[in-house]
Amino acid sequence: MTYLRAERNCSSHTLKAYETDVRMFCDYMKSVDSTLTLADCDCDLIRCWVANLIDEGCAVNSVCRKLSSVRAFFVFLKNKGVVASNPAKDVKAPKKHKMLPMFLKEEEMSQLLDEQLSGDDYINIRNRAVISCFYEMGLRLSELRGLNLADIDWSESKIKVLGKRNKERIVPFGPSLRSLLLEYLEAREVVVGGDSALFLSEKGVRLSASQIYRMVRSALSLVSTVKRRGPHTLRHTFATVMLNNEAELGVVKELLGHEQLATTEIYTHVSFEELKRVYKKAHPRA
Repeated sequence: MTYLRAERNCSSHTLKAYETDVRMFCDYMKSVDSTLTLADCDCDLIRCWVANLIDEGCAVNSVCRKLSSVRAFFVFLKNKGVVASNPAKDVKAPKKHKMLPMFLKEEEMSQLLDEQLSGDDYINIRNRAVISCFYEMGLRLSELRGLNLADIDWSESKIKVLGKRNKERIVPFGPSLRSLLLEYLEAREVVVGGDSALFLSEKGVRLSASQIYRMVRSALSLVSTVKRRGPHTLRHTFATVMLNNEAELGVVKELLGHEQLATTEIYTHVSFEELKRVYKKAHPRA
């Protein structure tokens, strides 16, 4: 865990997941034979563990993540000379179910921002600015929560974002969001508090992750019935809108802060699904 924190610069959420997964495997190993050590593990034992997870009803995606954690753990052990080889290396993960990300339609977002959140009090102005940042810049929840006033470059209409593993990226924003942010900052002045955070609660402190999540979920519920209505749905909506309006995949990748293009490619499937929907609705022979 020290290695993951200090050398891999993993987030607290990732650290917790790794620790939970590895402890779960070690508990299973001891339940099979209390005399077993990590050096005794072979691929058959790990395969049995994976099968046991599936039998107990663990979701396929969770099983794949747990196996990935154990693989990484044995790489670490091998580098430290605790084991001679990585027994998890050749264990195949179960096939993941490909789930298309959920997103809102452009007209739903327009209805939300132009009608449902049109009030001129601090809460409405702030919430409209928060949701617009998610929608117009494709930010993650942690990225938006971490924004500070000093991160905004007003002369260039761009903002510095601190992403996963403390990687910085620059995201531009348009005149519409610029105007909304300026309106918010004017309203923000009436809130007492010297916090450097961009988005503040009514008490003048940085919004918590749970406050932002509840705010977004409540707002999206006004215009949509999609099952997932959190900040990540707005990030999916941003990517889908960009691709539907002919943005290049590589550009969307950079704006989202993805390391691999393959991560961004899932949105091409979403866009194609939208094309099929329009085709079926519009073509008489569809």
